[in-house]
Amino acid sequence: MSLTLATLLPGLLLIALGVLFFVNNSAIQSTIKAVPRSQVGAIVFFGGGALWFIYNVWNVSAADLVVFSTPQPWVVIFGALAGLAFFYVPDFLAVRGLCVLTLLGGWPLLMAAYMEWDKPQRLFMVSAVFVAVSLAIYLGAAPFRLRDFFQWLFAMRWRSKALGTVLFAYGALLVAVAFTY
Repeated sequence: MSLTLATLLPGLLLIALGVLFFVNNSAIQSTIKAVPRSQVGAIVFFGGGALWFIYNVWNVSAADLVVFSTPQPWVVIFGALAGLAFFYVPDFLAVRGLCVLTLLGGWPLLMAAYMEWDKPQRLFMVSAVFVAVSLAIYLGAAPFRLRDFFQWLFAMRWRSKALGTVLFAYGALLVAVAFTY
């Protein structure tokens, strides 16, 4: 992935999130509040994260294999664990799925900026990715905190508008920075 694309994608995502939080009509608000415990969100986000992780395990190099000589047993084990999570840990599975996708998505973005010392503006993207990864680690351990955050955020209309403005502005900054490489 090129550094331009790695900066442009998070910028566009932040712009889209900023617009959603800024508009904050009742349909958007109820949808966002429902995401942490959503069954559809769990299937989409956790299922997508599990498939991406299993794809990475399937393509692991032989040097990384210690217990088994092929990655197939690991694929079966992790696939079974992901499937069992839908039955035994269904609460906040959508939040955990978003966390998995954030952690897996952060890697190619950070690798695009690796060793690019002559482009200091890359740090705008890298900083945003590290904040997202930190939040993903925190919310992966305590996913109910996202529900609590949404309750706090939507308690007063100006809070979601302020968050939307900040996300939109930083996303616009990333989009502008993407074209400076």
